[in-house]
Amino acid sequence: MTAEEAAELVLPGELLGVSGFTLAGYPKTVPEALAKRGLRLKAAGEDFRVSVFSGASTGDELDGSLSRAGLIDWRMPYQSNASLRAQINEGRVRYLDVHLGMMGPMVREGVLPKPTLAIVEAVAVTPEGRVYLSSSGGNSATFLTLADRIILEINGVYGDAFIGFHDTFLPGLPPLARPIPISNPADRVGQEYVQIDPKKIIAVVHTERADSVARFTEPDEVSQTIAGHILDFIRHEQKKGRLPEGLPYQSGVGNVANAVLAAMAHDPLQGMVNLYTEVIQEAVFSLLEAGKLGVASGTALTFSPAAQEIFKHNVRSWKHRFVIRQQEVSNHAEVIRRLGVISMNTALECDIFGNVNSSHVSGTKIMNGIGGSADFARNCYLGFFMTPSTAKNGAVSSIVPLVSHVDHTEHDTQVFVTERGIADLRGKSPEEKARLIIENCAHPNFKDLLNDYLFEGLKESKEHHLPVSLKNAFDVHLKFKETGKMRES
Repeated sequence: MTAEEAAELVLPGELLGVSGFTLAGYPKTVPEALAKRGLRLKAAGEDFRVSVFSGASTGDELDGSLSRAGLIDWRMPYQSNASLRAQINEGRVRYLDVHLGMMGPMVREGVLPKPTLAIVEAVAVTPEGRVYLSSSGGNSATFLTLADRIILEINGVYGDAFIGFHDTFLPGLPPLARPIPISNPADRVGQEYVQIDPKKIIAVVHTERADSVARFTEPDEVSQTIAGHILDFIRHEQKKGRLPEGLPYQSGVGNVANAVLAAMAHDPLQGMVNLYTEVIQEAVFSLLEAGKLGVASGTALTFSPAAQEIFKHNVRSWKHRFVIRQQEVSNHAEVIRRLGVISMNTALECDIFGNVNSSHVSGTKIMNGIGGSADFARNCYLGFFMTPSTAKNGAVSSIVPLVSHVDHTEHDTQVFVTERGIADLRGKSPEEKARLIIENCAHPNFKDLLNDYLFEGLKESKEHHLPVSLKNAFDVHLKFKETGKMRES
């Protein structure tokens, strides 16, 4: 049926379980039609709202359309849409920011309610109920399995390209859980499709719409410098015998992560690279072209439209290089720890004692969310948190006395990196961490401010183990809110 006809089947108050992870593989036409229907109902005086569970962020066709129509009541577990973000921060949408590796299990265990309706993008469905997913795994298998009713968007823009890419294995739940039999990023342990009861399908909508991913931008000088620091540190650790060669990498979203992969591709000393990650970005193409990609395992292929065309053109020869998993497997603590993943994630801000804020501006304003960074940071073999040393044209320091919101405590962080340098925090006391971070990572314009804060903390605190100055801890954040700068010029 048409998207408009399918949208008529959505009931008020439904909990929608949608496919999609970081703008890949999300339904597009049915949500847009639902938004138009909702606006008509609201104009007629009806209160029509729905809640949305996903894998992670979706495109504007879903999160943007539904939020601008005022249809979203409750949203989990991650988002990156400006319209939706504004409504969350205005208190108009209830938003729960959750570790991405935990979302699926929480639904399957009944901690969270199961979706009443799954709306999932796929490339094919068979009469027997085999659903072949598109460019993301996310939580689609969980939603398809548990939802009472299913709407499928069959996206013809991919053809059958993604058949054979997916491994839709889901772990068992306690008390019957068994080890996940993955000991190599290339291991496949499940089926390439999701098996459902075809009687649950209430609509099949055909479409041809590419994922709305932003155009890829080449890493800037700061990103390249940070990437260089990371690769130099990895080489150093390998020479010292503290870091085995051949460990897989997890790289977060953004320019810095792309810069690291590009640097690996161009490094003549770099051998084969395996990824065990969430999001596979198009920077992986440089590894493919250099003949250095072993396998890339993740839960989404987040490529720009141009890169999607390149991928489709090469899909037959590249297929054995990729595995798309469900996110509770791609982000599973057991597998991450077993494989010895080297993790690289982006921070909004870091403090001098080793805490990281990944999600909130000035402590209260949600940006996107914690995502899966903690799934990897807590369980990886070696973990980096990366950020430019300043933001907003130098008005804001990314290294602060105390983070305004804590996503990753000092117990879970290992190495901080900015373009100024690198701070290995492993085995350091709080005061040692502070001195190292200020010296190696802070921008020179903020070093004296940070050193003054540490001095005040040591002087003020009777217990010197953690020299936090409570009366001064958030001065820079308050000054930023008042003036738009963290210090006078």
